[in-house]
Amino acid sequence: MAGGEGTRLRPLTSNQPKPMVNIFNKPVMEHIIGLLKKHKITDIIATLQFLPQLIKNYYGDGSDLGVNLSYTIEEEPLGTAGSVKNAEPYIDGTFLVISGDAICDFNLKKAIEFHKKRGALATLVLARVESPLEFGVVITDKAGRVTRFLEKPTWAQVFSDTVNTGLYLLEPEIFAHIPPNTNVDFSKDLFPKLLKEGMPLYGYVADGYWCDIGNLEQYRKVHHDVLSNKTLVPIDGIKMGNKVWVGKDSVINPLVKFKGAVFIGNHCKIEEGATIGDGTIIGNNVVINGGCKTNHCIIQENAYIGSNVSLDGCVIGKNCDIKNGANIQQGVVVGDDCLIGANAIIKPNVKIYPFKSVDGGATVTRSIIWETRGMRSLFGINGISGISNVDITPELAIRIAMAYGTTLPRESFVVASRDTNRVSRMVKRAMISGLTATGIHVRDLRVAPTPVNRFNVATTRCAGGIHIQVSPFEPQTIQINFFNSKGINIDEREQRDIEKYYAREDFRRAFHNEVGEIIFPPRTSEFYSAGLIRRVNTDLIKRRKFKVIVDYAYGTASFSMPNVLGKLGCDIISLNAFTDETKTTLASAQFEQCVKQLANTVRIFKADLGVIIDGACEKIYVVDERGKLISMDDLLHLMVYLVSHFEKAKGNIAVPLSISQAVEKIAGKAGRKVVRTKVSAASLMQQALKRDIVFGGAQGGGFIFPRFLPGYDAVISFCKLLEYLSQESQPLSKIVAALPPANVEKEQTFCSWDHKGLVMRRLIEEAKGCKIELIDGIKIHRDNSWTLILPHPEDPVIDIISEARTLKKARENVNHYVKLVNEITKNS
Repeated sequence: MAGGEGTRLRPLTSNQPKPMVNIFNKPVMEHIIGLLKKHKITDIIATLQFLPQLIKNYYGDGSDLGVNLSYTIEEEPLGTAGSVKNAEPYIDGTFLVISGDAICDFNLKKAIEFHKKRGALATLVLARVESPLEFGVVITDKAGRVTRFLEKPTWAQVFSDTVNTGLYLLEPEIFAHIPPNTNVDFSKDLFPKLLKEGMPLYGYVADGYWCDIGNLEQYRKVHHDVLSNKTLVPIDGIKMGNKVWVGKDSVINPLVKFKGAVFIGNHCKIEEGATIGDGTIIGNNVVINGGCKTNHCIIQENAYIGSNVSLDGCVIGKNCDIKNGANIQQGVVVGDDCLIGANAIIKPNVKIYPFKSVDGGATVTRSIIWETRGMRSLFGINGISGISNVDITPELAIRIAMAYGTTLPRESFVVASRDTNRVSRMVKRAMISGLTATGIHVRDLRVAPTPVNRFNVATTRCAGGIHIQVSPFEPQTIQINFFNSKGINIDEREQRDIEKYYAREDFRRAFHNEVGEIIFPPRTSEFYSAGLIRRVNTDLIKRRKFKVIVDYAYGTASFSMPNVLGKLGCDIISLNAFTDETKTTLASAQFEQCVKQLANTVRIFKADLGVIIDGACEKIYVVDERGKLISMDDLLHLMVYLVSHFEKAKGNIAVPLSISQAVEKIAGKAGRKVVRTKVSAASLMQQALKRDIVFGGAQGGGFIFPRFLPGYDAVISFCKLLEYLSQESQPLSKIVAALPPANVEKEQTFCSWDHKGLVMRRLIEEAKGCKIELIDGIKIHRDNSWTLILPHPEDPVIDIISEARTLKKARENVNHYVKLVNEITKNS
């Protein structure tokens, strides 16, 4: 009997029938099939009603499990006996009825022998339980003949502890007592009727374990009982010591701490620093990061548990993504395919139904059932980003690409490229499939730097571009960047269009003769290099004869940059000038080591400067002639100074709103104006398209020279830096030392998504009488200082940036607004 809806097991049964709920990585019904096969019962009929196709698709004809499996489907509920009546054409002898949603290890052979020996029409297999209130109590005489039924009694009515398990041995003559197409229940209708008519009805009290998984408490109990050796239900895996079972191909760091009985499925990964507590059940393909603590919890297959997550007495469904620092407490059940944001707190006994998301930093005290708490936005600061094969999967990539393709005219061209990482290759290929499926042609550059993609888009009249790369500092994170026809990041309107089609899944489908082509254009790197050189005064650089150390950081710059360097007449010493997918991402410690290596090399060879080109070939990091890394703020001020004084083209300089006012002082001395933009890279690039802009710069080493390309480009930045320095007599360190100081302080403070609007309104009210700019967030000018309050677009935090005459005053401003934000959220 496998037609159960399992309403008391929701949210675990919200999107699957009760027999498909997992117990130790197998559906309940599969455990029952294993019990039947063990007793050589291999001709099986499953009676289905709720979501029947899921069961049929999973088991097929049963041959994979070594049984012969058939199905009957109820068009409408017929009760336990009525559903079995549907199977009458298949049955010609003694047969057994067993629930597909309970766990037991009874000796069925003994029950069958009892049934035949008594000559019974029906034998009910009974079990002794401590609390019979939720079951049908059955009373028998000494010979085992049933004398009385009592369905779900009160304690005053309890006369026995033997209950009906829903497991029956029946003769085919029983069908004469069940009317067709009628809702009939075995325990409520049929058996009392047979008892009243004096039919041979017997009860067999079985020894062994039985548990009806009727509710979430019993679901947890089954797992505990199996781990505690209270049942003969087999556990797949190798037993380590007395209490830990581990499945095949699981990778567990030796420093993981185990406390008590634990089960770990196949292909799992548990990182150093995790503590796996007593009663923890971990499904197949689960990843648990360092710092996690689990205790008496069940984690189902394909879940991803981020760093420093706490799971206590909860159930995590399939395919869930639990972000760093989340705290999920006693009695919580998270349904399948849920996203729990970073540092979210889920209070005890909350139920979160499938396909929901909880914002980072939220505190959830009530169940999320009907709410459509979908993700706020696909796009963040760095395009679409997420953990590879967890957040960003091939399936997701195809849907995103089809949504993007639908926003473009049919038969448009899109340029595609990636970095050297194999995950990027996987995602790019999926996206190319999605684009061609919507009738878009793809110019596939394969592995290429981001600027080469941008240049190719801008110079070949393509409708847009996509570039897939691993995050520069997070090896698990993959980024998908989108460019418009100008080669710059798409704006918010274009992002919303993609999200609209993605959410609706309203994708354009190309006919068989309209599917897009994939083209591999030749010599793209050479065309890029030639176009770049035309925008650089190479004669000036050649005359200066610089000695430069270039660290390619194992990135794609090693594909395109040598073509340029050969035309500059410099003495170049290259470091790490080859690609290595294991090093496309640099952790902070690795980056510091690269800087140290570069600094030492600069000093040893007495070079004029050293540069690190980031993996995407978009940003540069500069070391001066003394081997000192120039800070990101100073590097931007340096570039503003050099452009202002030595760039021949007339025009203004664009920088984000968050940059120090020192840029106005620097540019003003050379007669150039500064244009402020929103903080996002897309806004800066959009401003760079205007004819009066000759340079755009942001913190982080990203610079734009729009006469060549209106996007970040490390190669042109490096070349222009050399061109300007060739006209400056002072060494790099002295130029930087002469720049005006910038007394800027920054801090992030927590603010839930629900409170961000309230906080911004209150801060505007609080700043009455002050000069306020609303270009991006709120920029408040007060007492010869400014403070920018900027809600973060992806996380439940607010960035607070302030500049004043002294660092002390800037810190006081930041502290003031942090305190104010915290007071507003607390009082609300």
